[in-house]
Amino acid sequence: MADQSQRLADFLSEAQESVDLLGKDLLRLEGAGEPDPDLLNAVFRAAHTLKGLASMFGVDRMARLAHALEDVLDDVRMGRRHADRATIDLLLEAPEVFTRIMAEEATGATPQTGDTATALATRLRAGATAAPAEAGDALDGVGLGPEIRAVLTEYEEHRLRSNVGKGIPLLRVKVSFDLGAFDRELSALSTRLKRLGEVVSTLPSHDVTDPEAIGFDLLFFSPEPLDAIRRAVGPAGVVERIEPVSGREPGAAAARPRTPAGSPTEPAAGGAAAAPPATSYSPVPGPEPEVPSIRSASQAVRVDIRKLDRLMNVVGDLVLVKASLGAVAERLKIEGGDPVLTAELHRANRTLERKLAELQSGILEVRMVPLEQVFDKLARMVRKISREVGKEIELAVAGGDVEIDKLIVEELSDPLMHLIRNAIDHAVEPAEVRERMGKPRAGRVSLSATQKGNHVEIVVEDDGAGIDEDRIREVAVQRGLATAEAVRDLSRREVMNLIFVPGFSTARQVTSLSGRGVGMDVVKNNIANLSGIIELRSVRGHGTRFEITLPTTLAIVRALVAAVAGRTYAIPLNSVMEILQVSAAEVRTLSTREVISVRGATLPLVRLSSFFALSGARAADPFYVVVVGLAQERLGVAVDDLLGQQDIVVKPLGKALHGIRGIAGATDLGDLHTVLVLDVGAIIEDVTSGEPRREAAG
Repeated sequence: MADQSQRLADFLSEAQESVDLLGKDLLRLEGAGEPDPDLLNAVFRAAHTLKGLASMFGVDRMARLAHALEDVLDDVRMGRRHADRATIDLLLEAPEVFTRIMAEEATGATPQTGDTATALATRLRAGATAAPAEAGDALDGVGLGPEIRAVLTEYEEHRLRSNVGKGIPLLRVKVSFDLGAFDRELSALSTRLKRLGEVVSTLPSHDVTDPEAIGFDLLFFSPEPLDAIRRAVGPAGVVERIEPVSGREPGAAAARPRTPAGSPTEPAAGGAAAAPPATSYSPVPGPEPEVPSIRSASQAVRVDIRKLDRLMNVVGDLVLVKASLGAVAERLKIEGGDPVLTAELHRANRTLERKLAELQSGILEVRMVPLEQVFDKLARMVRKISREVGKEIELAVAGGDVEIDKLIVEELSDPLMHLIRNAIDHAVEPAEVRERMGKPRAGRVSLSATQKGNHVEIVVEDDGAGIDEDRIREVAVQRGLATAEAVRDLSRREVMNLIFVPGFSTARQVTSLSGRGVGMDVVKNNIANLSGIIELRSVRGHGTRFEITLPTTLAIVRALVAAVAGRTYAIPLNSVMEILQVSAAEVRTLSTREVISVRGATLPLVRLSSFFALSGARAADPFYVVVVGLAQERLGVAVDDLLGQQDIVVKPLGKALHGIRGIAGATDLGDLHTVLVLDVGAIIEDVTSGEPRREAAG
């Protein structure tokens, strides 16, 4: 059973990589104009890999769909089918079906996707076309000898014909490399040449006399000047232009076996041809090559996130051990113990602290993944939704390389999807309306991420109609959320925040995408559960901007330990801006809220004893105020005492305490005392929105 579970995990991991790559490259294919051969081959290989994985694991419905996808992609790259909008639309349906199949396999649910996969495979194959009959072979007019024509693959011949038909000059690049480094040098040369044109085939050469070297001929199409190509090749090679041959009779090329029509032909890695048959175009005999190593070229290892969580818990336990050792060393010093032993214990504890810091950092690095994992899926969703609602949408994506904790990435998908869906359905106007307003026909939706210290800011922005403030006030009264008089007294920010109330919607009619009052409250709650905060900015007629600020990780943080009403709390240090001592006389009341003045600016103040309804609060004067911040928000948190700083591992709360706002989790301190960790983002949101908490904590 354990082996089967591991096989399933391996299959899902590898299949997900292929599906993500497939979806990402298909989107690039759509915006590429004339399909790039390398990009086409990458998409083809992803489908081919997915077919093999699914077949090996016995997921037949996925294997059949991947096979149909592979056939269509082979037709496209072989020129038998155009990569038009209808074809790309059809191809992009496949990643969604693959994702649903993997979800069924992961949960062990009864498959419901078999008919869907079969229907899509049928639709894919329905557009297949037979290869056009050739009136004459364009390669017969190219100065390539029969010994070369005999070893070209069908795909390489297709690329030769395509480039010859466009009138692009054909060149032969002759190079030789030392046997010990030829693979690395050849790959580097191919990369340089691809910036100037297309490497169609890489063939072994017999023109090398040095027994310690190996030669290659590269068939290369490029419109660039010969001097530029020679500079890219360098002194290791020679560049020759292959001139057209006149008077050649069609069909004069040497015959060779052909791949049956309709059978996929995968290109060799790096554009190189498969090993040629024994012809006069084989390399001369050289020294006996060394037996190749069977070690993997990949340096990557897939790790289940649950294993990393277990490691993180062990690190947390070691942090406690380190703290205990430090306490023992201090006690020995105070009690006048052996000074030599005390010094050695202190040194050992400092060494342990450094190594633990390295271990923590290493585990956190492994947990981090780029946001493009989510962004690429959202790009496919935008394309699909824009087609459904009949709107022209341009999606701009930036910052996909910003890294964040894997668990946070997984929870981000739904909130971001809601925001983008609302932008397309509600905010962006139809093309005709935009034209009348002097806007471009295509609406613009942008998705970006920026690293800001220990936090990441994600922005979703559109250039649509903006949010109608008057409409929000009207709906708030209609739904009984507030009286007309109360709504009039709300600030603009408070009015905007009403869209996050459960069931609130300004849509005048329900669509398949939105208008049922479900969505924005989910966004806010999901972000809050990640210890994040969401800010809304909107200008009527110009667009709306949502700014989401999240910690890069929730696993292990440096915390400030504070005491309030006899309880101990941990405050994540990455949210702490500064610590002040404030006298009671400095506290003012503004619109029923306590505030203090910090360098001329008004700062809202919250007393944790009141926030959590704790008894036994101490009326100290002066008292400590921990200034915390997230995004553009700042808040003063009043506490009784400051007990120091400590690295903590945040552990989730049980079901009984999970719903308490303002608490992110729990942790153990060095004295084996369990304390609650504050959710700074939730506290800031609740205080600034004026929502008092009724639940007690601690």
